[in-house]
Amino acid sequence: AASAALGSGGGCSPAGSGGGSVPVLFCFSVFARPSSVPHGAGYELLIQKFLSLYGDQIDMHRKFVVQLFAEEWSQYIDLPKGFLVSERCKVRLVPLQIQMTTLGNLTPSSTVFFCCDMQERFRPAIKYFGDIISVGQRLLQGARLLGIPVIVTEQYPKGLGSTVQEIDLTGAKLVLPKTKFSMVLPEVEAALAEIPGVRSVVLFGVETHVCIQQTALELIGRGLEVHIVADATSSRSMMDRMFALERLARTGIIVTTSEAILLQLVADKEHPKFKEIQNLIKASAPESGLLSKV
Repeated sequence: AASAALGSGGGCSPAGSGGGSVPVLFCFSVFARPSSVPHGAGYELLIQKFLSLYGDQIDMHRKFVVQLFAEEWSQYIDLPKGFLVSERCKVRLVPLQIQMTTLGNLTPSSTVFFCCDMQERFRPAIKYFGDIISVGQRLLQGARLLGIPVIVTEQYPKGLGSTVQEIDLTGAKLVLPKTKFSMVLPEVEAALAEIPGVRSVVLFGVETHVCIQQTALELIGRGLEVHIVADATSSRSMMDRMFALERLARTGIIVTTSEAILLQLVADKEHPKFKEIQNLIKASAPESGLLSKV
């Protein structure tokens, strides 16, 4: 993931009005590529553009800082807090010298589960929906056993119905309606800010190539580590699902399975909840062919 350091000043003014796109020179390592972003774009859109331009060169095991070329200093400075692109400018992505040695490590105290749009109206349309319901319910049971916060969204529930009855939302920290595809709503951001030391999000639901993908990209743009549960995530089209998972894996998102997640969270046979987690895993649904479509 990339993280922006805070600074002051800048070669592009941090405020302005107007629309359209603004030319920006994106620099990384020895590369410099001209492109453009919408007027008023902020840190997240700059990160997404860097990933689209240099995804093959960026080592996602590193942390990065985004810097802006400041004319008044004739050098790069850390991207100012609240920066918005309003005029032509030059930015660069700089790898920090520390390795993310915790990449992929999950602990209950620093993890949140996101359950995305597992709603009744999707039942006939989503491939292997019964299987992902079963796995999703098992994940939520595991979250309750381990004391992991759960955030649930429902896409336009007035038209698409509530979360399916098979999924028990008892104890969920938030259950929110949304119209935005991404789960990263202001209420979700506020909830994350209230959880001390949160580092990892375990994400599952539908659809892989829409709400799951957009949520994952927004979360890594905020510096969080994202684990997508492949056997609890699906779409109407297996092609859409496959290419979404491939794209997300290339950006440094971890594509994994429910059993791997649950056993990584307990980590030790001597964990006081190991037997209960083991029983959840033993009660897993039969192989559906879903994972062969990753």
